[in-house]
Amino acid sequence: MHDLPPLHALPAFEAAARLGSFLAAAQALHLTPSAISHRIRLLEAHLGQPLFERRHRAVVLTPAGRRYLAVVRDALLRLDEASAQLRAPQVERLHISAAPALGSRWLVGRVAAYQQSHPDLEFMLSTATSLGPLLAGEADLGLRYGEEEWPGLLAWKLFEERIFPVCNPQLAAGLAVPADLDHCRLLRHPLLSWQRWFAAAGLTRGEPASGPRYEDALLMLEGAAAGHGVALMAGSLALPYLADGRLCRPFSTDCSDRSFYVVAPPAIQERPAAMAFIRWLVRDAHADQIATIPITARP
Repeated sequence: MHDLPPLHALPAFEAAARLGSFLAAAQALHLTPSAISHRIRLLEAHLGQPLFERRHRAVVLTPAGRRYLAVVRDALLRLDEASAQLRAPQVERLHISAAPALGSRWLVGRVAAYQQSHPDLEFMLSTATSLGPLLAGEADLGLRYGEEEWPGLLAWKLFEERIFPVCNPQLAAGLAVPADLDHCRLLRHPLLSWQRWFAAAGLTRGEPASGPRYEDALLMLEGAAAGHGVALMAGSLALPYLADGRLCRPFSTDCSDRSFYVVAPPAIQERPAAMAFIRWLVRDAHADQIATIPITARP
């Protein structure tokens, strides 16, 4: 770093080499031809050897000049890129890891709406059901379905959930009372307890020992709509299917269950833009739940 060339001479050298003329380099850099010539002489004196062969109306790089140009051009390009990045508006990136069904049915549209008024916040969305991406620092915040306690994470509740069975209308036509489920294929999800709903319906039943098991609630909703069986589902996820008639509730009984939460490592509190988004998301979720008209069971 103690034997740098005269830095103001480097753009003059690069322009003359690229354009093949001191006059053209002077016009490109808004300098006089004599200023270009002077700067290149300084550079050649510093290096102790000529960089150009001077001809009548043009200059041609010497072998040493060609080798030096490759280094100078790369250095100038790197400086230009770094300067452009610093001059550009700073964009904060927020990686959200969402439970698949809530991410596709509820979150995506809200992220799009929020970014319209917050273009300085760039989102990355991915799906997961475990806490791994959050605990490993791979995601900034997550949307998960669970209980009140989230060890090692901060949590903000989005929805108070109620769970109930859903199925397609053809299957529902053959169900009169909850005990009729004994003759049905029950679709299972690791976070949704049939036993809890059975108790609310006055039945003494444990968790089903068999039946298709879905890790993704959205896939289970699609399976129920296709007639694969009766699914136990959280109301906020079932609502679009109930509203368009693809699914219905064969019974009016529901019960409380886990809730959807925004969860994030404690360090999120040091990021004002991320905290503003979380607060907005929670307010929107609460307003959305208040405004939603419950879809009741079929007559």
